[in-house]
Amino acid sequence: MFALLAKTRCSPIAVDIGSQSVKLLQLSADGTSVQEAVRWEIASAESPDSALRDRQVAEAIRAAMAGRRFRGRDAVFCIGPEQLFVQNIRVPVAANADLDRLVRTEAAGRLPFNSEEAEIRFLPAAEVRQGDSLRREVIVLACHRPVLQRMLEVAERANLHPVAIDVEPTALLRCYSRQFRRDEDRQRRLMFVSIGASTTRVVIARGTEVLFTKYVDFGGRQLDEAVAHHLEMPLGEAVALRRHNGDRRADQRDPEVARSIHEACRPALDRLANELALCVRYYSVTFRGQPLAQIVLGGGEAQQSIADWLSSHLALPCELGNPLRCCRQAALPGRVGQWDVAVGLALKELN
Repeated sequence: MFALLAKTRCSPIAVDIGSQSVKLLQLSADGTSVQEAVRWEIASAESPDSALRDRQVAEAIRAAMAGRRFRGRDAVFCIGPEQLFVQNIRVPVAANADLDRLVRTEAAGRLPFNSEEAEIRFLPAAEVRQGDSLRREVIVLACHRPVLQRMLEVAERANLHPVAIDVEPTALLRCYSRQFRRDEDRQRRLMFVSIGASTTRVVIARGTEVLFTKYVDFGGRQLDEAVAHHLEMPLGEAVALRRHNGDRRADQRDPEVARSIHEACRPALDRLANELALCVRYYSVTFRGQPLAQIVLGGGEAQQSIADWLSSHLALPCELGNPLRCCRQAALPGRVGQWDVAVGLALKELN
């Protein structure tokens, strides 16, 4: 989003800061292999003290890099859902300079912070018909400048040089769009759903063109809480039980445990499916005659069972995404889906 610089023998270090951990990843210069990758827990996840949280994030980054094979100090950071304002708006069809002015004027009245203290960018989606006139649908992305300053200070504490600050929706699309190179693939409308620890990212796109994006308040945390409530156990035990069950092959899971977890999670997954159905409905009404072809499911919570659930509830085929499908080296710590944003960040300065 806010690009600054340079190419080396490897990609910059992607720094994906989540609610519970940081993920660092570096690719080869051609983006076809992994140079290094590590996931590191943040000491106290989601601290209400922003200064303390920033220090803990910087400490986690330094600890994660210690003794690893990362090359250089150039890094791409990412604005998360708590710091990013995202909204689809419509403005009159106009040329570049006028479009920029129209978007900024329209966005100024919607921001939760002073527009004079905001960095505002937008992604033109498409021309859409509204009544008897054509309007331009755009996706506004805005961030309060003090947030950017805090991010630069975190980078400095971690002894990294930020060459760009990106946003999750564009990183997510960059990760997967390079896998769809045929002309027919580029014309398909896909919904990318990335379920993280506390938030789900939704991006609807055609090729590299973003048409819709939204954050949904749903993640692994809600599933853990559902299991803890349903089975009347401490949250920590529910986290371990669900993780252990999910990481085992289907034929090695205890059927009774799997059934109990499924029953516990069903109401939460219903809420997710309902939120995604609203996204599909907005897209369908806005971009008439351009049906969605498929859902690609990623993030740390991506599992075949959830893919099957979404497919049945949304009446769309849903497949598990593989952020490393175009890489020769595919071994990464933990579930591969959790690396989708980090891969997209690493690719930013290589494209």
